[in-house]
Amino acid sequence: MCDTSIIIPCRNEAENIGALLDEIAGACTEIGPYEIIVIDDASDDGMADILSARMRAMPQLRVIRHDVSGGQSAGVHSGVRAARGTICCTLDGDGQNPGTEIPNMIAPFSGPNGARIGVVAGQRVGRQDTFSKRYASKFANALRAKILKDGTRDTGCGLKAFRRDDFLALPYFDHMHRYLPALFARDGWEVAHVDVSHRARGGGRSHYSNLQRGLVGIVDLMGVAWLLKRRKKSRPTEVVVDRAEG
Repeated sequence: MCDTSIIIPCRNEAENIGALLDEIAGACTEIGPYEIIVIDDASDDGMADILSARMRAMPQLRVIRHDVSGGQSAGVHSGVRAARGTICCTLDGDGQNPGTEIPNMIAPFSGPNGARIGVVAGQRVGRQDTFSKRYASKFANALRAKILKDGTRDTGCGLKAFRRDDFLALPYFDHMHRYLPALFARDGWEVAHVDVSHRARGGGRSHYSNLQRGLVGIVDLMGVAWLLKRRKKSRPTEVVVDRAEG
């Protein structure tokens, strides 16, 4: 039994995954029962061997492997479906999202407004990326915010937290992880924001170029805008009567 499932979708992060797992284990001693689920998105750099060795020493670690690479949203979705915790917290496997931020991400659900929160979205402060990547991200975030009006300045941050069942009620599509605040708001949930730190990649290389992100993002943005306009507007309420009175 666990309260929190920490989900790490990643591909070819052999140089980073070990240190990230150690950091998470050290940071989460006070959050209650938890599990770590790494989704190995068909890696071929030896990461599978590293994870197998880690599983022997970390009973809270589980590994799910994709037979073919499905991308980050597919990884998040596979992890959430397998999760045993009520709350799921995601972060990237490249080490740029510090594992020490996990307690901060799940804390709002225990607050006075916790029952109304659908997703807690991390927003990176002091990003340690190249100028071109920061500029492209800034432009994409501004365009997305203008069209979707999701009130989030940085949806590209991998640190997010949500309830398992509420996430699985969302419509699935590739790249949906970039639009979680808008999708949760579409279903009537409030969105909480937490400023989080960011650091440079420890090893390996990014799997996305600015051009790839941009071309895919345009199509996705139009699709999400379509979903928001066609959301279900009625809310069902079951009628309850005291049958004894009849």
